[in-house]
Amino acid sequence: MTGLKDIYRGLSIDEDVLAFGEQILAQCKERFAKIDETAEYNQLKVVKAMQDAKVSEACLLGTTGYGYNDIGRDTLEQVYANLFHTEDALVRPQITCGTHALALALMSNLRPGDELLSPVGKPYDTLEEVIGIRPSKGSLREYGISYRQVDLLPDGEFDWDGIKAAIGEKTKMVTIQRSKGYEPRKTLSVERIGELISFIKSIKPDIICMVDNCYGEFVQRIEPTDVGADMVVGSLIKNPGGGLAPIGGYIAGKKECVENAAYRLTSPGLGKEVGASLGVLSSFYEGLFLAPTVTASALKGAIFAANIYEKLGYQVVPNASEERFDIIQAITFGNPEGVISFCKGIQASAPVDSFVTPEPWDMPGYDAPVIMAAGAFVSGSSIELSADGPIKPPYAVYMQGGLTFPHAKYGMLRTLQSMKDDGIVKSSQLIIKDI
Repeated sequence: MTGLKDIYRGLSIDEDVLAFGEQILAQCKERFAKIDETAEYNQLKVVKAMQDAKVSEACLLGTTGYGYNDIGRDTLEQVYANLFHTEDALVRPQITCGTHALALALMSNLRPGDELLSPVGKPYDTLEEVIGIRPSKGSLREYGISYRQVDLLPDGEFDWDGIKAAIGEKTKMVTIQRSKGYEPRKTLSVERIGELISFIKSIKPDIICMVDNCYGEFVQRIEPTDVGADMVVGSLIKNPGGGLAPIGGYIAGKKECVENAAYRLTSPGLGKEVGASLGVLSSFYEGLFLAPTVTASALKGAIFAANIYEKLGYQVVPNASEERFDIIQAITFGNPEGVISFCKGIQASAPVDSFVTPEPWDMPGYDAPVIMAAGAFVSGSSIELSADGPIKPPYAVYMQGGLTFPHAKYGMLRTLQSMKDDGIVKSSQLIIKDI
């Protein structure tokens, strides 16, 4: 019978890399057990949300054309409202990606003369053009909406005094990015987000607090709307789609906020009443059902990666022992060669397009060449094992995803093999003496 070592050898993993990985994995078992407990809790939470909404077989069929009376679409939005404990939700295949969902939430709830505040520093790169930090057609800035940000302090804490000073008469909305984006900072826990929202509302109660929830869903047992967020926004080809959703995004929150977004997505006067589901509802429902356990697999892969690369001396955020609040693992290599070699390993481990070599290129929406590695069943799906990063200092790579832990494990071993083959990691570094 072929053994595990044999099949790894057939997948281009040598014995030194495999032995190193197995030693690292032995250190992670206790952490993995806690992740499984959270996944079980969230799995039951999803089941209850579906049962309470009375999901039926008819909900899986979908509609075409205008999409009037789409029971599956409307029920799915009730499921999301139940899940996030909100008044309403908008969950549509017409929302093309996370950036689109965020732009929709911002543009529909801000008006000329309003100000948007980010109290957690610079937003993710693609939001810069949405806001108008970098000039772009149709930005908030072009519509007379101003923007202000307060950076996090050097230790990663909130600048409470700076935030208080920044909130003015025109401040209509606060945007809080839960995950790190292309910044090697700590991800915000739901509890910390709650503290921030409470502080902001104590200064100006009517401010709309929106949370960019991308990469964070189902990592904890609570979500930002459980601690005061007026809206949470995310992508279905990340955590909540469970790897099955082929497109889509969601906005869940206060009824007025969601209605505004619906009127912006379709048309004034039409709102949520139109928008055919086009046969994707079964993947939306089933993907959401699988999402807690898929997210758990991605979390395990991130922890495995952190332990590997921290042991090799690289800076990792979060570090090998920190509590996790999203599925992203940042690894700083300090040079472009490390980033590129890591991404080559991710690509080589993929079930799709494993034979291609990723290269940096000038992607729309970014201010530097970006390398992206993913051999995904859904194009751009970052709940599937993937890695990317801008080719600029500090030369950090951001990996995420893994529909199953065995695949995430193989992906991490393949990155290490790639770096060993490229001479970036030496065989002598793969000997652990203190285990």
